[in-house]
Amino acid sequence: MEVFNIAKGKDELLINNEIRVPEVLVIGPHGEQVGVKKINDARTLANYASLDLVLISPNANPPVVKIMDYNKFRYEKKKKAKDALKKQKATQSELKEFRLSPVIDVGDFETKLKNATKYIVKGDRVKLSIRFKGRQMAHTEIGRDVLLKFAKRLEEYADIQDAPKLDGRQMTMLLVPSKNKEK
Repeated sequence: MEVFNIAKGKDELLINNEIRVPEVLVIGPHGEQVGVKKINDARTLANYASLDLVLISPNANPPVVKIMDYNKFRYEKKKKAKDALKKQKATQSELKEFRLSPVIDVGDFETKLKNATKYIVKGDRVKLSIRFKGRQMAHTEIGRDVLLKFAKRLEEYADIQDAPKLDGRQMTMLLVPSKNKEK
């Protein structure tokens, strides 16, 4: 006996009249095994309990159905998935990018340094980039010095993961929170 799962969505289960098999193994609303029943008898049991008959395991022999409140089940499933996603995001550090200039002013440098420090202390990674324009390409060492000065000022909070490297007209460097940081 083969069961075709023609569910509505990716994670949707077949319920009530959508189940098209002659016999099923019924599990009650509190997890107790009711036994193997004809599908109509199982639907009647679910109706008496004012609950839904949900096809849990279509490939078992006989297929397994459970009497439950399907809307509550879907709600709790979505809630668990949302919580799991929230925890996953909390463990991943974000990458924040700051654009500097080879001829950056002291005030701008200090402002960007202060903001980068906040992100590093929070646990995020910081990518610094400098774009060279026109004749600045002849003096890329000035840009490298700016990046290294930035890293030096952040050395108590951050370590250099990727040293400054030139790629076309842009030089980048990646800083990560240091393992032994002191706040």
